[in-house]
Amino acid sequence: MREVFVTGIGSTVFGRHRDTAIETLAARAGAEAIRQSGVERDQIGTVYLGNFISGPLNGKEVLAGIVADRLGLSGNIPCTKVEGACASGGIAFRHAWLAVAYGMCDVALVIGVEKMTHASTSQVTSALNCAMDNELDAPSGLTFPGLFGLAWRSYEHKYGLSREDVASVVIKNKSNGLINPLAQMGATLTFDEIAASSMIADPLQLFDCCPASDGAAALILTSKEFASKSAKQPVRVLSSVQTSGAPQIAKHLDLCSFEATVKAANQAFQLAQVRPAHVNVVELHDCFSIAEIIDSEDLGLIPRGEGARWARDGRTTVNGDVAINPSGGLLAKGHPVGATGVGQIYEVVAQLRGEHPNQVQGAKIGLTHNLGGTGVACTVNLFGVV
Repeated sequence: MREVFVTGIGSTVFGRHRDTAIETLAARAGAEAIRQSGVERDQIGTVYLGNFISGPLNGKEVLAGIVADRLGLSGNIPCTKVEGACASGGIAFRHAWLAVAYGMCDVALVIGVEKMTHASTSQVTSALNCAMDNELDAPSGLTFPGLFGLAWRSYEHKYGLSREDVASVVIKNKSNGLINPLAQMGATLTFDEIAASSMIADPLQLFDCCPASDGAAALILTSKEFASKSAKQPVRVLSSVQTSGAPQIAKHLDLCSFEATVKAANQAFQLAQVRPAHVNVVELHDCFSIAEIIDSEDLGLIPRGEGARWARDGRTTVNGDVAINPSGGLLAKGHPVGATGVGQIYEVVAQLRGEHPNQVQGAKIGLTHNLGGTGVACTVNLFGVV
């Protein structure tokens, strides 16, 4: 396998873009990634686009080909839309990495995009529930907030947990979002404000849940030969792993952990030949506040049962033991589903270049984690400075 580098990144603001077409959002992010990388459009050998629900919410499919056409790319290159629920963007990235790593092309374009805020809450909920097994799980009436509410109660019973502990995650990520211009939902929150917010799925309250959002992010991946053309510092992909887990809630024997994340993390660290203690900056899938606590332990970054305490004690802040979601994460950036995994990589690449607005000082190794559905799909990626 060849070494692969991220040489260009682009992103729209994550938030509300009601008057902008989904393909326009994707093309804007893609154009910036191409410009930054220094490659010519005719050198791009493949396009992978992560998206989950453009069909039901926008009435648009075949987005990869549509966006490639908007970008003026050659009509004879493969353009593939990738779907894996909330992990769609991460999976698209891994496919592009494989294409370059195995010599199928020298330059690949990855885009993640979603447009959701124009739809009603019931429409968005129905579309998101396509990530469940609607024959076996949906009759229960359980939605994803319900699933993570159960995970909270399971964690609380097994390890001990307080409302204050979990609120620490919300306060940290919302505060981080205020520093990140790509996050439109940052805020300065107090514990009392979080505790007074609307109940969504007991014990999850409003601020524990990531907001629906619109947005796009893009990356250019190249071989080592092409990496020197980038106007910015290339960042090496150390490993990229995709795993699968149980597609039904009842098949999860322990809601305090997602097996797909554990497997992906173990494989990613082994392939990269680094240890969790080496990681300086992490962008993980905090779709709900409790998810950050569980994910951080599944990734091997924090000992089992300690994730909530680390958050409460400030050990996951920008200046802590390991910086988790300095971008603001999904809680502050929002969750434009297909764009999230690519957006996470955008943030980590900016950190490793030393250019992030909420910079982790001396960051050398970064990790991204993207989890889909009930834990049915997961990607974990590791990156390092050249």
